[in-house]
Amino acid sequence: MDTSPRPPKITIIGAGGFVFPFRLIGDLVSFPALRSSTLHLMDLDAERVHRTATAARALVAHHAFDTEIIETTNLREALRDADFVIITFQVGGIASYRHDVEIPRTYGVDQTVGDTVGPGGVFRFLRSVQAYEAIVADARELCPNAQFINYANPMAMATGFLNAKGIKTIGLCHSVQGTTRMLARTLDVPYDEVAYVSAGINHQAWLLSFTRGDEDLYPRLKEIMASRHVRGAAAGGLSQDDGDHSEAAEVSSNYEGGNEQVRTAIMDAFGYFQTESSHHASEYLPYFRKDAETILEFIPERWDYYEICLAHNEQGDIDDQLDRLKNSLEPSVEYGASIINSVVTGVPSVVYGNVPNNGLIANLPPEATVEVPCLIDRNGVQPVAIGDLPPQLAALNRTNIGVQVLAVQAALTGNRDNVFHAVALDPLTAAKLTLDEIRSMTNELLVAHSALLPESLRPVNEGVPAGAP
Repeated sequence: MDTSPRPPKITIIGAGGFVFPFRLIGDLVSFPALRSSTLHLMDLDAERVHRTATAARALVAHHAFDTEIIETTNLREALRDADFVIITFQVGGIASYRHDVEIPRTYGVDQTVGDTVGPGGVFRFLRSVQAYEAIVADARELCPNAQFINYANPMAMATGFLNAKGIKTIGLCHSVQGTTRMLARTLDVPYDEVAYVSAGINHQAWLLSFTRGDEDLYPRLKEIMASRHVRGAAAGGLSQDDGDHSEAAEVSSNYEGGNEQVRTAIMDAFGYFQTESSHHASEYLPYFRKDAETILEFIPERWDYYEICLAHNEQGDIDDQLDRLKNSLEPSVEYGASIINSVVTGVPSVVYGNVPNNGLIANLPPEATVEVPCLIDRNGVQPVAIGDLPPQLAALNRTNIGVQVLAVQAALTGNRDNVFHAVALDPLTAAKLTLDEIRSMTNELLVAHSALLPESLRPVNEGVPAGAP
């Protein structure tokens, strides 16, 4: 009788998405211990998931791996007996994303990304709740012990909701990896010689230490960033980032490393460097997007993720990725595959993950979802307790945690008032609008997204406007 453990079943929900799911597949098969896995690719769009599966089969055939690639549009089939479930989808696609950014802009709230916090983040989460509910219901029956890995934004809200529903979930991002690599390049220090500790919340975590051996790199970092990123001065000659920045390119781009006036100003004021780009960081705090002149002073070259998404050539991008992975099967900077490899093999790794706080960061609310270092081995995900953040950093985090917790509360309870509360507490929105304007904007977003919202959150006696998703 064969008593050897079966190869893991790894499910990707949202596998038809733009290029990112295929990159994760490349990461998975870059680990020898995962090459005999069953990769179950699920998406509601049969044509899109087939595109990803076709590229995946070409990749494993090229390298002569015995990885089994299964594609499906059936959620229950994908979840049945899964050991690991990776979530990477955006409910409503570009059509819904348009409402997230364009409606707030008519009120004067300009989000350069609008997918994680603020009005855009709140509604990206709320229109995804029914999908999460379906996943939770089936997972409890079909794979109750699976480790879930969430890549979907808004990271803190989605991960917090899944954990609140009893689904063991770690949320992953690439901002810590990207930022620390960028800072090492800035200081001309080999990345493998750098040590750091980061903690906070997703996209607003803080580099609490940044060292090389016994050298504290912060004094030199502050000096170089202040001289290089002068307010109102465009860097010029930057490469154009196309939204696929998780590769942590070795050159500065117009997304990260090129115009860092916002993060430099935050570090100057509060003492520590933030782990998300200046473009996105400017949405989290009320100081940088007050008017057109202020925006131009801190962000002289705009990076607009909605416009980038509109311009994507999905088939061409996945073909380019396939060619690269055929020539060099190296893992990206994403943590997902390394987590699975560590659980399967027992070889430990450390990642930065989003997990329930429960005292990990003592001066943040226990109900928050925090981003902290996590040890991974056969015992699974083991978050590291940080203690207290410097009080000014905890205070900054709490301004956004309120938005996240109230949005999750709205989803858990069906309380429509909590949707308004979440949007009204967003620091940028509060800096730009009155409460009456915020209520009007929230109601307009509720109507625009009505067809995808949980029934309890749909506006009463409101029709869905023409063209709504």
